[in-house]
Amino acid sequence: MGERLTANFTLAELTKTRFSIDNTPNATQKENLRVLCEKVLQPLRDAVGPVVVTSGFRSKTVNEWVNGAYRSDHLHGFAADLQSPDGNHRKLYDWLLANAMFSQLIYEFGTDAQPAWVHVSYNPKDLKREVLRARNLGKRVTYSRMQP
Repeated sequence: MGERLTANFTLAELTKTRFSIDNTPNATQKENLRVLCEKVLQPLRDAVGPVVVTSGFRSKTVNEWVNGAYRSDHLHGFAADLQSPDGNHRKLYDWLLANAMFSQLIYEFGTDAQPAWVHVSYNPKDLKREVLRARNLGKRVTYSRMQP
């Protein structure tokens, strides 16, 4: 099962990658993942049920391979991309927006009714509650602010 960060989240789940690349966090990054789980992911899980982490911690190399932002919170263990196993990812976004403290919440792509996934980050030194919408504009990704 692997090392537990909280009751329902493991280190393996927060560090998995589809690439055959080392994606092991250092002690600080691992602690950041634990705090993310304690403060955001576990309360979300307790409220809405199962949550699938599609991307958590990313090493610099993994982040480059997925074309992640060069200053991504994933690099520090502050962020996770989430989906609901029932396909209703909007319920994750809505619950986080209404109930969680976070640094950033991003409604990622999808439609007005349903995001493709939800990005949430928790940096205890920067809980700005920034809410964004990611969209494809041609070959570019654009981010616009959303009203909380």
